[in-house]
Amino acid sequence: MQDPDTQPDTRPAAHLGAKRASIFAVKLLVSGSLLFFVFSRAGAGKVAEILSDIKPLWFVSATGIFICMMLMGSIRWGLLLPDHFSQRRLFPLYMIGSFFNIFLPGLVGGDVVKVYYLYRETNKGTQALASVFMDRYLGYAGLMTLGLVAYPFGYRSFSGTWITPVLPGIVAAFIITSLVIFLARPGGRFKSVSKLHDHLHSYLRNRQAITRALGISLTVHILSSTSVWCIASGLGVNIPLTTLFVFVPVIATLAALPISISGLGIREAAFVLLFATQGISTELATAISFGWFLAIAVGGLPGLVFYLREKGATPGKTSIKPL
Repeated sequence: MQDPDTQPDTRPAAHLGAKRASIFAVKLLVSGSLLFFVFSRAGAGKVAEILSDIKPLWFVSATGIFICMMLMGSIRWGLLLPDHFSQRRLFPLYMIGSFFNIFLPGLVGGDVVKVYYLYRETNKGTQALASVFMDRYLGYAGLMTLGLVAYPFGYRSFSGTWITPVLPGIVAAFIITSLVIFLARPGGRFKSVSKLHDHLHSYLRNRQAITRALGISLTVHILSSTSVWCIASGLGVNIPLTTLFVFVPVIATLAALPISISGLGIREAAFVLLFATQGISTELATAISFGWFLAIAVGGLPGLVFYLREKGATPGKTSIKPL
């Protein structure tokens, strides 16, 4: 019989697993509570009835726009990689990440999946992590820019409501967070974090790539708001694009907070609260939110095909080769 003192201590791993399970349970509670609140006001049957009347062409358009957004996102990611990967490699990884975010929320994050596959090929973990982080950061930078530019044009539609100070507050928080990330360089024993910090600064020195990436981010979020507009139009709701250019950044920011499962519940509640300022009923706002989610879900299904193809590749190799 093995001496207990020589057996490996599994307590840290068990503690980590319990902690993750607790965090997931809290997120599940938040999402479930908010969804219950929204549906108790809107009525699940009424929302389903409204969604069943959506015009197919508008729904297909929203789905197609989402796929275009993923393609543009993969192009932006490619600008951040020192090794020039082809879109035959990066677009499938982007779609795989999207699939995990949509269909396996709270289990394996899409960004983690992208880091894993990129690291598997390059064997450069910090570089892989830095590129995915910077890609996500530039996405938010484009989102904030769109909201800020559209704010004066859409102001009339929400002037005097609680929304008025929200977007400026979110932008201010984003700027402060950015300053902390890029100016506070950790040292001492945090060598891996310092190395990541150096990688991020190397991106900032490449102004041409950053400018192009920001332009792509802005376009992506214009398309994102347009996809919401398509769903609303398909349900017979007329809402100005300039208003959505302000609303969608607020919705996306709230949904990105790490307190729910992939934004479920928070996104729907945000739709209800924001769209109420435009005189749109709770059930109709909820239907637009779920219609948008369904369009994204359908658009993310190709990620499963790419994942199965990647999974079937020879270990240590990829099924989609870089240049």
